[in-house]
Amino acid sequence: MAQPADAARTVIMTVDDDPGVSRAVARDLRRRYGASYRIVRAESGESALEALRELKLRGDLVAVILADYRMPRMNGIEFLERAMDVHPAARRVLLTAYADTGAAIDAINVVDLDHYLLKPWDPPEEKLYPVVDDLLEAWRHSDHRPVPSTKVVGHRWSARSSDVREFLARNQVPYRWYSCDEPEGRRLLAAADEDGMRLPLVVTPDGTPLVDPDPADLAAHVGLATTPAADFYDLVVIGGGPAGLGAAVYGASEGLRTVLVERSATGGQAGQSSRIENYLGFPDGVSGAQLTERARRQATRFGAEILTAREVTGLDVGGAARVVRFSDGSQVAAHSVILATGVSYRRLAAPGCDELGGCGVYYGSSLTEAPACQDQDVYIVGGANSAGQAAMYLSRFAKQVTLLVRGPDLSASMSYYLIEQIGRVPNIAVRCSTVVEEAHGDGHLERLTLRDTDSGRTDVVDAQWLFVFIGAAPLTDWLDGTVLRDGRGFILAGPDLTADGRPPAGWELDRPPYHLETNVPGVFVAGDARAESAKRVASAVGEGAMAVMLVHRYLEQS
Repeated sequence: MAQPADAARTVIMTVDDDPGVSRAVARDLRRRYGASYRIVRAESGESALEALRELKLRGDLVAVILADYRMPRMNGIEFLERAMDVHPAARRVLLTAYADTGAAIDAINVVDLDHYLLKPWDPPEEKLYPVVDDLLEAWRHSDHRPVPSTKVVGHRWSARSSDVREFLARNQVPYRWYSCDEPEGRRLLAAADEDGMRLPLVVTPDGTPLVDPDPADLAAHVGLATTPAADFYDLVVIGGGPAGLGAAVYGASEGLRTVLVERSATGGQAGQSSRIENYLGFPDGVSGAQLTERARRQATRFGAEILTAREVTGLDVGGAARVVRFSDGSQVAAHSVILATGVSYRRLAAPGCDELGGCGVYYGSSLTEAPACQDQDVYIVGGANSAGQAAMYLSRFAKQVTLLVRGPDLSASMSYYLIEQIGRVPNIAVRCSTVVEEAHGDGHLERLTLRDTDSGRTDVVDAQWLFVFIGAAPLTDWLDGTVLRDGRGFILAGPDLTADGRPPAGWELDRPPYHLETNVPGVFVAGDARAESAKRVASAVGEGAMAVMLVHRYLEQS
């Protein structure tokens, strides 16, 4: 059997409340894997979680977790769901009796279960070892990066601290957060020779202190790729949301030398969603982070490069090459480009919101802030699915969640299933025909002035948390003068360019633009940035795949 990269520190864990069964599982695992892996045994979910946390703090890797289903206080599914938060890369197995196979099948979606194993597993050579062998092989070939000891020290109500934490979380970089007011935070500041006036402080796994780092510097120090490996590619994908990731997966899998460029973190707005429940193939829903990480791993497995924290500032045409310029002055060229830049949430124009951005006012779900909302009142502005999904997630922590909707009801922009779910949650309230008139606070959000658009009446409410999900602003200003856009900034392509039966101005080819092709031959658009797009995850992924098909057609005729 092949050895893991760091066998001495790699763990296989077994959890069963029956001491006899627990010893038997551990015995069989040691017999087969003891020379290469540490076998850790626990007899309750609580003690197993404590052991997993200790392993995480030491930077140890956990390859496989086997948990019994019928355990008191915390059953196997509940344990594995919590274990995912500590060691998400570990492969998960549920030990179950025949009568519990229904629960095991349900767990495949609930905790992304890798396998369920019926008890008894005798003989292990036939029923246990082949399963664990396959899981270890899959684990060794997955992106199971060792859990680094990245540390972030900052102030609770600091916009920059919030930005850094969100950047790390969305890029799947594990970190530990310390307030500058707590003892360990002060010790780290002292070790970095900082007095706390410049925050946040990030301490990388190798001990390098970074004071208020910019995204590119932070990305480079925590192991994210920021520099292209080549100067020329078949395909450059700009934007790492569902459309961009879909394009990267299909482009790389079909043999195109592909690089994806993302200015912040892969996933886009979908990656910030706490739960997507209407995406094909996930009947119990999937978080945006999980879907994003799977797509990212899939793209890299096929050979796509993914660059993070690289801002694109221009697109030039140089003969057959399409040249993408970056904000640092560097550039990369390709035969073709797919624009999948997505959209961003519009900013609230109410007085006080800009000053309190990141200090109680957040755009998007900012899931890193959710646990801090425990037992507090939370307000959400927006009436579409993203706002509804955030309300459902935050209701697990907050005392009360209030959706502020400008329109008369939710039906105009929110899916029916989500409206039904919200109606069943007792601590979610919906205030229709309501807008934020002003945000108040000294250093962080403290109150909101709300206005009823029907009556004109205003009232002031206490609030420390405001999450904003309004409108969609395309991230396309940098294309000005090169790629045609509509009056709102969305990119025109295909039939939208030839509505009058004539090709767009400057078009020199003897064919009309392909369906997702812009006015620049070889430059395509996919996802939310396209004019009149569906603004759904599934359609964005589909357009990413379709754009790659059209790239192939373009390259064959060039």
